[in-house]
Order: sequence, then structure tokens, then C-alpha cells
Amino acid sequence: MTAQIKLEHVSKIFGPKPKSVIPMVKQGMSKEEILKKTGHTVGVYDASLEINKGEIFVIMGLSGSGKSTLIRCFNLLNKPTDGAIYIDDQNIMTSNSSGLKKVRQEKIAMVFQHFGLFSHRTVLANVEYGLEIRKIPKAKRREIALKNIEIVGLKGYGDKYPDELSGGMQQRVGLARALSNDPDILLMDEPFSALDPLIRREMQLELLDIQNRLQKTIVFITHDVNEAFKLGDRVAVMKDGRVVQVGTPEEIIEKPANDYISEFIKDIDRSKVLQAEHVMIKPNALVSLKDGLNVAIKEMKANGISSVFVVDRQRQVKGIVTIDDAIKGREKKQTLEEVMRHDISIVKGDEYVSELIPKVLESKFPLAVVNKENKLAGFILRVHVLAGLTADNGFALN
Repeated sequence: MTAQIKLEHVSKIFGPKPKSVIPMVKQGMSKEEILKKTGHTVGVYDASLEINKGEIFVIMGLSGSGKSTLIRCFNLLNKPTDGAIYIDDQNIMTSNSSGLKKVRQEKIAMVFQHFGLFSHRTVLANVEYGLEIRKIPKAKRREIALKNIEIVGLKGYGDKYPDELSGGMQQRVGLARALSNDPDILLMDEPFSALDPLIRREMQLELLDIQNRLQKTIVFITHDVNEAFKLGDRVAVMKDGRVVQVGTPEEIIEKPANDYISEFIKDIDRSKVLQAEHVMIKPNALVSLKDGLNVAIKEMKANGISSVFVVDRQRQVKGIVTIDDAIKGREKKQTLEEVMRHDISIVKGDEYVSELIPKVLESKFPLAVVNKENKLAGFILRVHVLAGLTADNGFALN
């Protein structure tokens, strides 16, 4: 993976003499102690991150954790007190005003929580605004704006005004406006938190769909752990201005860095974070189509199991055979293919546990989990799904 954004030891202190506070933080003084003693506020301290090109990187934390302060450092809306910020290997901390303006106009766009739309402009005029500032010819900017209005699902709404739209639709306009400059990087500061739950879920799915098509680098801020784990390829958790842990949602669930992280994630809906590949068991026994019933019976007895998957030479699942069927078939001199059952459920490794629950409850046999090449990767029993949903069962993710 190629890192598109790098933060090296970034700190942001608010107050008249911010650099004088850095040694106090290094000595271990708390935010409250520093505020009381100096009147300065520690927004962010010593944040180092690498964000890969094309990933959704979520920064989450409670109110006052520093997450919104940090994201505003990415485009120097908050100029850091200390540290360095690299965009495509360029340290924007050393950029002059024209260089910084170019980065903000062409490389980075920001979507805010409260939309920031112009009430006197139509949807089309709002989306065109950034292009207008850049003096893009009218016909060209209209073409670009209409394309992005369609991308966010608002085709036909170009002549409407913001007060004629729902909150979710207004946020779509804000997203279309950000996309119209074709930025490499989208900064999204709690963009969905003002929306009601149903619209919020719709916007989350919309964002994932847009990201699948456009492959932008997205830095997304939220205080909602379920939203963070649903959207993020990787997640950074902040507390008191510091980055406490960075990892994939699965890594954070499996190995929380400390008690704070454990408490933070305890109410997560694990069924919408864990995928089939995280709860499956890799098969110890398999039989091939070329094998006979004697081989199948031997494999099941040796591994203490009552059924075994049958695969072809490419390891693609063809069916399953049970110990009872195999023994009866051997007595009747039947072949493996004759006794093999086909009424099995095959699932992809990236399917979420929430999607597996009805399948595993309805299936008489284990679920067969296949990889991107449709080769058998593992299997799932009902107990695996239920264990994967429980935070304190000691169940180890694969």
C-alpha cells in the first residue's frame, strides 16, 4: 500500500504561547493541569499516522478527544504547533500561501457536519461553487457538477434550493460539491451525525458505494463506534488529544490496546463488523471427487467429524458427504458422487456475520466459506457464528 498522507509527531496547542506547553505535555501533565496552569488547551499531541491511498481511514473518539482538531490539521485549517504533515511526500507545513491554496483546491476537499450550503443558490450552483472560484469555464463546470450530482443520487434536483431538501439530501449536495473538484483526498468531519438514524445508514451505504467506484482517500471523523467500524478500512481511536490505537476493526476488537479501548468498543454490533473469514474454521479434512467412500469415511473417523466437504481439483466445493450416507453407500457399492449432497450453503469470506445468521440457522450442514477464487477456505457451524457475536467468550478470531 502507498501512504498518501503522513503525520509525524503532530501537536496542536491553542493559546498565546503554544510551543511553551510542549515540554509540559512531555513531562506527563494532563490537559486539565495545563489549562489550569497556563490557559492553553492541548488539542492534539504527538500524533503520527500513515494513511494509504484509496482507503477509508476513520478517526474516532468521544467529544473533546481531539479528532476534529486533528482532521483540520490535514489541510492546515489548524496549523500544527509542532510536527510535519506530508501529502504525497510534500510537507505542506513548509508550503507558501500559493502552494497551500493549490493543495486545498486540487488535492483535498472537506465535507462538514452542518452542510455549509448557500441558501440563495440552487443545488447546481452550490455544487459548481468550487469550480467557479477556480475560474473553470461555465459550460465545463456545469458538466462536472451535473455528473457529480448524479453520482450522489440527486439527478433531477439541480434547480432545487437547499431548504427544499431533506437533511440527507443536503449532505449529498455537500458531498457532490466536494467531489466536483476531483480531489485525491476527502476530509469528512462527522458528516452524518446530524442526520436521523435511517438517513444516516443510507448515507453510510452511499459513501461506501461511491468509494467503491471512485477510490478516493477518505479521512472520516465520528464518535460512533458502529459507524467507524462499518466504514473504516482502518480506525484510529483518540483520547485526550492522543492517538491511542490504530488498526483494522477486527484487530481492535481482537486486541484492544488498553481498558479504555475495551470499554469504548463493548457495545459494538459485532455482527456488522466480523466477516465469515474471521469466524470460520479451516478444514482439517477434505475429500476429492476422485476419492472413494472409503477415503471419505477414513477422513471423518480420523478427524472425529460427521461430514466432510467434497472438492474438485481446483478446490472448488462440489458438495458434502455425511458419515451415515457414506457407510450406507459403501454397503450398496455406490460412488462418492452418488451419495454426495448438494443442498449446502456457500458464502463468501467477506460476508458479514449479520448476513450469515439466517443462513446458518436454516442450513442442515456447515456453511462452506470460499475465497475470491471460489476455492474452499473454511467452514462455519452455528456455534461459530454465535461465538463470534460474544465479546467475552475467549473466542479467537482467525
